[in-house]
Amino acid sequence: MITIKKPKLGFWQIFNMNVGFLGIQYSFGLQQSAINPIFLFLGASEEMLPVLNIAGPVTGLIVQPIIGAVSDKTWSPRWGRRKPFFLIGAIMGSICLFAFPLSPALWFAVGLLWILDVGNNMAMEPYRAFVGDKLPESQFSMGYQMQSLFVGAGILLANASIFLFQDWFGGGQEIEGTVPKWLYYSFFIGSFLSIATILWSVLKTPEIPPTDEELSEINKHKALPFMERVKVPFVEIAKAIKDMPKFMWKLSAVYLFQWYALFVYWQFITPLFRVSLGYDTSEAAAQAAKMSTTYNVVTAVVALVLVPLTVRFGGKKVYALSLLGTAIALFAIPYIQDPVYVLFPMVLFGIGWAAMMGIPYSMVSKVVPQERRGVYMGILNMMIVIPMGIETLSFGPIFKNLLGGNSVNAMLFAGLFFVIASILAMRLNVKRAKKEYPLDS
Repeated sequence: MITIKKPKLGFWQIFNMNVGFLGIQYSFGLQQSAINPIFLFLGASEEMLPVLNIAGPVTGLIVQPIIGAVSDKTWSPRWGRRKPFFLIGAIMGSICLFAFPLSPALWFAVGLLWILDVGNNMAMEPYRAFVGDKLPESQFSMGYQMQSLFVGAGILLANASIFLFQDWFGGGQEIEGTVPKWLYYSFFIGSFLSIATILWSVLKTPEIPPTDEELSEINKHKALPFMERVKVPFVEIAKAIKDMPKFMWKLSAVYLFQWYALFVYWQFITPLFRVSLGYDTSEAAAQAAKMSTTYNVVTAVVALVLVPLTVRFGGKKVYALSLLGTAIALFAIPYIQDPVYVLFPMVLFGIGWAAMMGIPYSMVSKVVPQERRGVYMGILNMMIVIPMGIETLSFGPIFKNLLGGNSVNAMLFAGLFFVIASILAMRLNVKRAKKEYPLDS
């Protein structure tokens, strides 16, 4: 394994390198809370929502591991290794976010979602590897929990904008087949943040040059014929999967249930409020945005608090307990009929989200070789998007035939899957990846 002596970074250095995650996660926040309401406005049925969201799993499955493998073999003295990829992804995302609320028909919005997801995945995967590249292992927890903080902050801003603009500029009769004007503003802000925050991190954070050994490997790769270079990412992915640490296989079982359940929640929280609170689609979308805002406030507050907790009690225990808390939140939401009290379970959800967005990445970064970190972060994302893909294909029939087409039952189903994920997380007992860094810390 190639090793590089990396200096410890200060708080604000770690902060600056993660600012770009704010724009990426603002975009994901809109996907969680605004995309499905737009589909409903443009005439989609609730039963169609899972399959209409298949763009995320498919693009994540294809784009992230390939970009990870390609960025591992990339170096430019001017642009760096990871930066070119998340800069291009941010530009794509910015254009799509600007165009999304202007969608004239459902097919157009679905097509834009595919392009948006390609851009977001192109930006996010190298960003995960970027943190691992820059920081010594003793600062991995801080680096990835800082990303978790920006996950919370970005999604918080996205969802706060949705319900505030709905309150300020909403109202009036909904017209089927059109997107209400109040939704435009959130997307336009996202279009700006997508590129502006990435540029902040690109300009503020230099990348560490490769070692002589790494540079030699990169130059060998550049010297290959074009078709051979095209094959390399796929060969790298196959080799990495073959050599994948046992810990990642165990984590994949947790992720199967965790991410399936999260996708159910994001798709059906708006339909749920049409049932439990008797809201129309605009009111339900605004309430769903308040839910997401609440849990992301909690995420932003507790993300860095989890760092000393994982050191003291072990990442596995904190992670498993957070998943159980998320399950309790989902079990409670359908039975609370007050729009204020229903926000309370989001405290548990926010703690869970902070753990999900930080702890697994810190653990995985410790068990994978530095020179293959990009491809392994892409494979980790495959473990996220495969459950999402399964959900998009399977949950429509489950919702219709087994759950009676009832969004309350959909939320309880998601809660049960979080319980299973929590139990599986307690199995993440593995030997130390390296003598000086126990996996549980």
